[in-house]
Amino acid sequence: MESEDTKKIQEMKTDLNLLLECLKYQMDNPFSQKEALVTIHSICQQNSNAGVYFREIGGLMFVKNLAKASEHSMVKEAALYTLGAVAEQNVYCQQTLCTSELFEDLTWFLCNDSNTNLKRMSVYVILVLVSNNRTGQTLVRETGCITVLTQLFRTVLSKYELDLSDKNAFQSYQLWSSVCSTLCVCVNNPQNDENQMLCCSLFPHANDWLINCIKPEIIRPVCSFIGLTLANNTHVQKYFISVGGLDVLSQVLVQLESDSHKTLSSAKLAVVVTKTVDACIADNPTFGVILSKYQIVSKLLTLLLHESLDSGEKFSIILTLGHCTEDCEENQYDLFKNNGLPLMIQALTESQNEELNKAATFVLHNCKKITEKLSLSLGEYSFDENEEQLKDVNMKEKNLEEYWKKAKEILHRIEQLERERNEEKIQREKDKDDVSFMNINIQNTLKHLHADSIGRGPTAEDKDKSQSRKLQSYQSHGVLSTARTNDHQMKTLLKSANPVNACYRESGQSKTLGKANSSYNQNLHEGTTFGKKNSVSQSSDHVFKHPIPVVKNRQQQLPVTDPFTLCSDIINKEVISFLATNNHSKMLKYRCSGCIAVGKSLNSRNFSKLLHSCPYQCDRHKVIVEAEDRYKSELRKSLICNKKILLTPRRRRQLSSESTTSGGIKKRRIRKNFTKEEVNYLFSGIKKMGNHWNLILWSFPFQQGRKAVDLAHKYHKLTKRPKCAAP
Repeated sequence: MESEDTKKIQEMKTDLNLLLECLKYQMDNPFSQKEALVTIHSICQQNSNAGVYFREIGGLMFVKNLAKASEHSMVKEAALYTLGAVAEQNVYCQQTLCTSELFEDLTWFLCNDSNTNLKRMSVYVILVLVSNNRTGQTLVRETGCITVLTQLFRTVLSKYELDLSDKNAFQSYQLWSSVCSTLCVCVNNPQNDENQMLCCSLFPHANDWLINCIKPEIIRPVCSFIGLTLANNTHVQKYFISVGGLDVLSQVLVQLESDSHKTLSSAKLAVVVTKTVDACIADNPTFGVILSKYQIVSKLLTLLLHESLDSGEKFSIILTLGHCTEDCEENQYDLFKNNGLPLMIQALTESQNEELNKAATFVLHNCKKITEKLSLSLGEYSFDENEEQLKDVNMKEKNLEEYWKKAKEILHRIEQLERERNEEKIQREKDKDDVSFMNINIQNTLKHLHADSIGRGPTAEDKDKSQSRKLQSYQSHGVLSTARTNDHQMKTLLKSANPVNACYRESGQSKTLGKANSSYNQNLHEGTTFGKKNSVSQSSDHVFKHPIPVVKNRQQQLPVTDPFTLCSDIINKEVISFLATNNHSKMLKYRCSGCIAVGKSLNSRNFSKLLHSCPYQCDRHKVIVEAEDRYKSELRKSLICNKKILLTPRRRRQLSSESTTSGGIKKRRIRKNFTKEEVNYLFSGIKKMGNHWNLILWSFPFQQGRKAVDLAHKYHKLTKRPKCAAP
């Protein structure tokens, strides 16, 4: 391989030397010189090192002098074209040719009455020398070449009615397009402020072309020239706006947007104009006020909905919207009025392009202030307009006012809910204090009751009755306070219901209601049991009565102890049940993700991921996940057995053997000697592909069971033999 490369390089050098000699000794034969130059160009295009060698042998400078000294126009054109191609291919050749002498010669070609093709070749060489070269940008300005280019921009196309079917008109258009491209590289990449100031004198002429000829052949080069000349230069941007350039671009954009529904080319062309508008206002957002006169924001939103645009073009439109709404309330209001925010949110959620998402976020950030203003004033239009216009605007935007009123109501409900939650926390702390106080009072009462029952007779019965009434009043106070707290929670949830999520919140209300009722019944049951065991006289309050069988069961289960121990056990159970209700409400938070995912957009993929990522699966969704896993494993096994997902013959045989004899002992391969045909295949494959054994294995019909390693071993064995030779 190395010998072949060396041979090709040597042949290339020989060809270039012969062609250079042909150029030198065929000065009287322009056709031979032209053919030699074209051949040199093709060789340099095929080999990147050819240009370097051609420069080393002095061919580059000879072709440069030939272009200047030759009397034949075709030789000059071919020489300039060869210089441009070699310089474009190699940066060292570009630096060698980038001299003031060559720029002066090219300026002389452009100023004289030479043919159009020679001027085109001269412009092409200037384009190559200036591109990505700050030295070339400086020389094109100092030699006056850029002044000649600006003059050609004005004079090459004299008529606004462009007829490209005419041969002369087409050649003139090609020259004018080359001049536009050359001016673009003169002012940008890298950016050159001085060249930008020189080229801004062409803005009035460019505006005339945009107004009078809305064709892709004109608009694309003109917009590219304007955009690169304006880029990152506030002085040039202000001058362009002062000569009416932004108004002209707005008018062209409006017209192209109206035509975009008919033709696809108009939509693509409108995106080009949009990029130019963005370059004009990017560093001066205050100039967006000019765009509000033409309702550019609404036009851009309509253009954004075009189906034929790709993500890059949509990014340009959204970025322009961001610069339009950055410091202009009129454009922000137009964005709201034309449903721009839903479009930005949709682009932010659906697109996977990071740049596009950043641009959409930029637009939403710009509209944050106007959003707050609208939410406070509810549609007060604070711009400088007449009162009659304000009334009309308020009437037209009645729907917008209703939207903000609803938003304000929702915010008020959220704040009210937060306040009620804070009040509930405070009430719970108070209830805990009341329960502890109640326990202390009950213990003191039971001590006195026990002491009186030991030391007194009939008088003790009266006191027992009073003590039992007190005890029942304490118990009823605790039960009613708990019930009142649960009732308050239930009312709060009913008040905070939202019609948007009615289905989900109704289920939550029913669960909360059931929880409150259960806790209320539990407290009633404990209060009744306590009264049956410890009270001497009957209470007049019938709320605490309970069916007799339950009381008998409780009495049979509890051992007979003193009243103080019995009451303390009941109080402990009541406190545990009270705390258990709070823990139960906390455990409700850990619910199955598949059950609570109501408002989300779900499909077969993200729902499966949602269930697998949930640590708290319900029984129904746990069965679904297990069934899905079983189905996937069976599907994998069936695909392996049916040979549908295999890539290579070796892998196919391996998996089939594993599936048939799983757990068995691997058998040794049967030895198969190489046939003469296989040896021929091996040597012919090495000649064509080298030591790429897999490619050789797949390219020739070897015996079944051959591997790439077998081919390599066989080739090395054959080459080690002294008498082996390739067939």
